[in-house]
Parts: sequence; structure tokens; C-alpha cells
Amino acid sequence: MARRDIEFDAEGVTLRGWFYPAEQASRTAPTVVMAHGFSAVKEMYLDSYAEVFAAAGLNALVFDNRNFGASDGEPRQEIDPWAQVRDYRHAITYATTLPEVDGNRIGIWGSSYSGGHVLVVAAIDRRVKAVVSQVPLISGHANFRALVRADFIAGFQDGFNADRLARFQGEPPAMVPVVAEDPLAPSALPTHDSWQWFTETGATRALSWRNQVTLRSVEMFTEYEPIGYIPYISPLRCCCSRPSATTCVPLSSPSPPSRRPASPRSS
Repeated sequence: MARRDIEFDAEGVTLRGWFYPAEQASRTAPTVVMAHGFSAVKEMYLDSYAEVFAAAGLNALVFDNRNFGASDGEPRQEIDPWAQVRDYRHAITYATTLPEVDGNRIGIWGSSYSGGHVLVVAAIDRRVKAVVSQVPLISGHANFRALVRADFIAGFQDGFNADRLARFQGEPPAMVPVVAEDPLAPSALPTHDSWQWFTETGATRALSWRNQVTLRSVEMFTEYEPIGYIPYISPLRCCCSRPSATTCVPLSSPSPPSRRPASPRSS
């Protein structure tokens, strides 16, 4: 399948990725803008999703998040969820400049951490006409407490404070593994299935993936609450999925969301 490398500016940071043109399209086509979740890079199966979208007659624009993979940005391996939300919007802007793209038919797709991002973007950017949110993180506060044992939380918080002081004094950011084989060892996503997926996929498909993020990435994770934006995703079509079910609904009237934490497997 034909694809081409792309790059675009995001407020002074160059983001890079791939553009998959819609197959057999004789005119401009709808476009899906896609980025990956917590620490993952585009080679970790985003190509497989994009190929399916292109075969179905949709353009797909895939990019690496800032500070990761082929994209620029410093500090490397730092995940700022709000910067990533803004970068989805930069990617949408770039997509509308491409000759293959119908700028009035833009959809966004995200998984896990970026599944939360697309809920936020869909709520605030009216250029978006459809959103697919796969196993989304909807509450960093709740998810962190589902992932991390209660008696470990104080240690993380002490680490956040020490890292803030160190950065203030000009020291490099503290780092933490994304995953660890021992779920009781320090890591951002301390579950066995996270360890298995990241390490196996990184070894077989994504040699640029690195098993570390800044400690501040974890702190910002705990502060991130996409659930608050869900009532404002209207009116457009929203598709949310979890491992055992998928629900697609046209959202026409906001209603308060249930404050249920995401699955502990979500990132």
C-alpha cells in the first residue's frame, strides 16, 4: 500500500509520520488523524490500522507524538498530555492543507492515553466530525490508583517533589521505566500485560521504542482528567471501545458522565 513520509510544524517542533491516501479515491476523501498512547511509537501497529482505513476509502494521517520516535521535541521521552492534545490539533490543521483531504470530513482516532486525548479534542475542536476512542484513559487520578498499590503512592509523590527540585537546580529529569517484568518494581505501567505488549512489540516492530519516560510524565498522568470533557462531545459521532465491547453513538445532547475509572490495563 502506498504511503508517504510527512512532517509538519507544531509551534516550533517538527512532528513526523505517514500519510496513507484513500484507495481508489477520485476526489478528496475523509481523513482520520491518529497518534499512539503512553510512550508508544507509530510502528507499534498504527500502520495496520491506517491500512484498513485507507482500504475503506479514508485517508489516514499517522504521527509520532512530540519527544518520541521520529518526531522532534525535548526533553526526550517526556509525555505532556496537553501538549499532545494541541499536537492533534496541529495535525488536523496540516491535514487540511493536503490536496487529498476533505477538510470538512475530519475524524480522529486514539488508543489508551491518546484515547483520552481524542475525547478532549473532539470536545473543543469543531473541525472534528467523528471520534474513535479505543480503551481510553478517562481519569488519570483514578487510573493511577488502580495501577499503583496504595502503599507505593507516597513514594511516587516524594519522587515527584524531588524531581521538581532537581529540575529547578538545573539537573536532568528523573526517568522511570514504562514497564517492568516485576509488577512490584518501579514503573509507569506496572502490569504483566503491559510488560508483555510493550517489550514484545518493541522488539519485533518498533526498535525506536525506549522503555523509559520522565518521572514528570507520570506526575502529569495523575493530573489528567479527560472525563470532564465528555459531556461536550456534541453533536458528532463518538465510538468508544474496550476489550469486550464497542459502542458507537451519535452524541446530540450533553449529559454528566459516570465517574468510573478506566480499566487498569488502560494507559
